[in-house]
Order: sequence, then C-alpha cells, then structure tokens
Amino acid sequence: MQKLYKFQTADHIIAGPNSLGDLGEQLHLVGTKIQSALIITQPPMEDLGFVDQITNQLSAKGIKAQVNTNILPEPTVENIEEVFQSTSIENYDVLIGIGGGSVLDTTKILSVLRTNDKSVRELLGTDLVEKPGTPTVLIPTTSGTGAEVTPNAIVTLPDEELKVGIVSKHLLPNIVILDPLLTLGLPKPITAATGMDAFTHSLESFISTKANLISDMVALESIRLISSSIVEAYQDGQSVEAREKMLVGSMYGGMALTAAGTAAVHALAYPLGGKFKIPHGVANSMLLPHVMEFNMDSIIDRLYLVAEPMGIEIQGHSKEEVAQNVVDRIVEWTNILEIPQNLKEYGVTEEDIPELAISASKVTRLLDNNPKDISVEDMETIYRKLLV
Repeated sequence: MQKLYKFQTADHIIAGPNSLGDLGEQLHLVGTKIQSALIITQPPMEDLGFVDQITNQLSAKGIKAQVNTNILPEPTVENIEEVFQSTSIENYDVLIGIGGGSVLDTTKILSVLRTNDKSVRELLGTDLVEKPGTPTVLIPTTSGTGAEVTPNAIVTLPDEELKVGIVSKHLLPNIVILDPLLTLGLPKPITAATGMDAFTHSLESFISTKANLISDMVALESIRLISSSIVEAYQDGQSVEAREKMLVGSMYGGMALTAAGTAAVHALAYPLGGKFKIPHGVANSMLLPHVMEFNMDSIIDRLYLVAEPMGIEIQGHSKEEVAQNVVDRIVEWTNILEIPQNLKEYGVTEEDIPELAISASKVTRLLDNNPKDISVEDMETIYRKLLV
C-alpha cells in the first residue's frame, strides 16, 4: 500500500530583489487589521538599515512599531522565555522576524506563547501547540535554514547540551519575504555554512525514508539551484543572481524537509551544537559526506538521481561511480568554501565521542528517517572520522 504524505508551508511568499520594499503593501495578506507590530531581530539588522526599511513602511501605514534585538545566536529556552516575559506580546497585532534561522524560529515560538498557556519546554516535541499564534511575517537574511517555510523551531537546552525542536502547523507564517539584496552583505563563513546547511536539508530529504513525490520535486530543484550558485555566492558575494538562487534554493530545502524530514546528519549535528557550540551549518557540512558514505549501499539509486542537478556527468559511468562522485563533490565544496573538517578545532576529544553518540541516538525523530539503521557504535565511528 502506498504511504500517505502531505505538504504544508507558509500562506504567502513574496520574492525577488527589493521585495522588502513591498512589505507595507502586502501586510493586508495577514487577514486582520494591524495597528501595532513587534519587530524581532538582532543588532546587525539595525546596523545594516533593514529595520529602518520596515519601520518606515509601517509608519507610512499608520502602524506603530517596536523592536526587540535580544535574541541570542543560538537561542536557549531561557532566552526565549526572557524575551517573551519582557515583551508585551499581547499588545501587537503582528510579529515580524528579520534575520537568520535563530530569529525566525524565535519569532514563531513567541507567536504561539501568546495564545497557548504553556512554557517553551512544554511545547518541545510534535503537535503540542494547540492554538494558532499571533500572525507572523518572516524575512530571512541568510540562505540556509529555510525556517521561513517550515513548521519547525529549534531551541537549545544548555543543561542537556542538546538542540530540540518544536513542530507544529501553527508555526507556519502568514507572509514570507525573500529579498536576495538582504543577503549581499553576508560574510564568507556564514555564506558557506548556511549554504551547505540548505543543501543538507535537500539531500537528506531526498534520501529520507519519508521522501515522496512532493518532497522530491522541491528537493531536486533546491539541489539544482544551490549546486549552480553556492561557489559563486561564496566567491562573489555581490552577485544578485547567485544570492537569489541560494535564497530560493534554501526555501525549497525548507519545504523539502517539511514534507520528508532530515535524517542522521542532523541528528549527529545537534549534540555538536549543543555541547561545543559548533555552528549548525558547519556541523552539517562536516558530517554530510561521512553519513552519505555510511548510507551508500542503501542510497546509490537516489544519489544517482541528484548527480545531474548537481552538474555531475552520468554518461559512461556506473551508478556506483556516480554516487561516489556526488559525495566527492560535497567534499570538494567544503574545501572551496573553507569549512573546517576537524572537530579538534572546537575542543572535541576522543573522550567526548561516546557521550556525543549517545546524545545523537536520542534524536529518534530524525534517525527514523535515515535510510539505514545506525547504531551508537556507528555514530562513534563517524564522529572519529572528524578527529584528524
């Protein structure tokens, strides 16, 4: 019997260069009268003038705006609770999040904290958010997480040295704005890490046990867009064409993981971020080729299908050769993008490996999507390959 699958995403997506300038005209899509707005962001967005672009548009529409910039780069449960307690969310008709994945995820969580009588910890898990939240507008300024179109939000649990997700349809935003001009100033390391994060979303979704006709469509298009632009975006950060491909490719990656889910790469990455503060995109980039090698005997046919969108020659090569070339291309990218490949650089030692593997083994929501069973011992072996 064919398995059931479903797809859900943001209500409205507005994209293209200068699309941020259309925010004021599009706010009616929220579907409710707006008199006040809370802008959730981080200081760099104010410094770059992006927040002023929003407040000026809101002011022209007679909408009062306040700004909160107290979001941590890797927001913890406590950080989100503090922002919620210090901000009278009930006074605002819409929440506007502009920034990277951390800001977007926090905006989503703040939205449902207002309408659900639960703490952040009580919402951790799947479908524990009972009521819709305050309307949200999400504006990504990196091309990596795809958080603007997913029903997921990730928070850090410092006491457990782990990252955990909240998954709910009520986290999906009302409006998404994809303006590639907001990503032109991204530093090279962030361009590299977030870009590889987006690629990982798409590739893992494509090899996921939950992959389906809908997720395959957006995953393959994401892979095509990112493969054709990630190096150019890194080497020429002012290329609007490359930046737009990366931004849309990242969004498609978010759609793919919404429909099919990520797998072992993400499960192994979460403890690295929780315990050693390794940026999520960097951790994914480190792990991706090694996890694909581990899964190889189960995913050769799937890797063969992603080769052409990645620009890899398939004529005259066996499926096994093409699949290996896919993994080799990923390694080549990480070298070009100068992404670290040694966990020792972040303080990880041999003694940490067993604990990391045990922590990763608890992320069953993602491990269940992996096309091949992976034991704690297998995870230890993969981590050790990054101790060089």
